[in-house]
Amino acid sequence: MPLTRRNALRLILGLGGTVLASGAAGLVWIQRKFDPRTPIDYPRPSSPRKAAAPGSLSPTPACDDGDAEPTDSSVEGPFYAPNTPERRVLREPGIPGTPLLLTGRVLTPDCRPVAGAVLDFWSCDGAGVYDNEGFKLRGHQFTDASGGYRLETVKPSDYKQYGLHRTPHIHVKVQGPGSRLLTTQLFFPGEPLNDQDYLVRDSLVIDLARSGDGSLTGRFDFVLG
Repeated sequence: MPLTRRNALRLILGLGGTVLASGAAGLVWIQRKFDPRTPIDYPRPSSPRKAAAPGSLSPTPACDDGDAEPTDSSVEGPFYAPNTPERRVLREPGIPGTPLLLTGRVLTPDCRPVAGAVLDFWSCDGAGVYDNEGFKLRGHQFTDASGGYRLETVKPSDYKQYGLHRTPHIHVKVQGPGSRLLTTQLFFPGEPLNDQDYLVRDSLVIDLARSGDGSLTGRFDFVLG
């Protein structure tokens, strides 16, 4: 999402004018807040991981007609950190939050799988806290031969920061070999703050279900333009 006049005004008002008071430094901070272009640069595997077993991934709703719209982009936010560890399991003992398993595929607009695409995920925990010193709930991974990914994490909480009250969300950067970088956020259905968080898009809401043990399973497919 570009730094439009409307988005900048909303952020300034949410910050209670502190950005205006800080002058040029504040404007640089705004630009970073709304600029999704920070690159992800991780060595790609020499060959994609083996595809998931047949039947283990449900049909892809975004590509059921062979023609899909690219996934909407969103802002990067101020908490991105590069050089995350390569891993699919971000959940660790002691991290608050309901366990969440998120799966899906990375696809082209004509519904072909993108093998070897990199996905870099980060979020706060179930108490609304980002780890800005280390790599808790941060990590990158590569899609397998079917374009599939699998993320084990926790459901983030809402939080208040810089005068804004954000609804629960997961940040992600996605890039296939030779494709443009996608920076976006994923949201959860039924959250009370969804209606007032102006970054929420229906197209970015995870398909979510609760398991018998109370954990959550979600599905989201990324379409790279």
